[in-house]
Amino acid sequence: MTIQPIVEGHGEIGAVPELLRRLVAEAAYPDISILKAIRSHRANLVRQVSLDTVIQVARTRNPDAILILLDGDDDPCPGVLAQQLNAWAKVSAAPMPCEIIVAQREYEAWFLGAIESLRGKRGISETAVSDTAPETPRDAKGRVSSKMIAGRFYVPTSDQVPLTSLFDMQSAYHACRSFRKMVKVFGGLAEACGVVLPAWPPAHWITAAE
Repeated sequence: MTIQPIVEGHGEIGAVPELLRRLVAEAAYPDISILKAIRSHRANLVRQVSLDTVIQVARTRNPDAILILLDGDDDPCPGVLAQQLNAWAKVSAAPMPCEIIVAQREYEAWFLGAIESLRGKRGISETAVSDTAPETPRDAKGRVSSKMIAGRFYVPTSDQVPLTSLFDMQSAYHACRSFRKMVKVFGGLAEACGVVLPAWPPAHWITAAE
């Protein structure tokens, strides 16, 4: 099974495939491969005609499934946005499974929900503490910078992939609703392609998470 990621940010070109590979490893199911991400501007992903074009380009790579991730930013109803985009995407991609995930605020909110696991890494302060509601504040990228040592600032193109490889996914699963959605969608795409994961989400992640 192969999954084709589509992303909007430069840092996410490497970060989203890395995240998906970590989920594959966590699922203990090696026969899922992740293709190189396709990047498209947000404006192209939130309009039906241009979204269809992006999906048709993805289909030329012959994946078994497509996963699209974009940030919710200041959208007051990211769930409503995701519902609309998914309706368009499923028509464009059919019969291939396709899902769109809208990260609450920004991808980096997932780091904020697990910041203790990043202490001492990539400039994160040894005393950094996770936000109580990591998906609520605006400017999650700036919030990550605020968790760093003096003189260090978060740079997506250099920090997003390493932090993705290091953050504790269980903590993010507990803290971030949109990350739980990401995990659920990954499992759903696998199931739609006939892959039966041993147990998903991982049982030890679920306690007190929902």
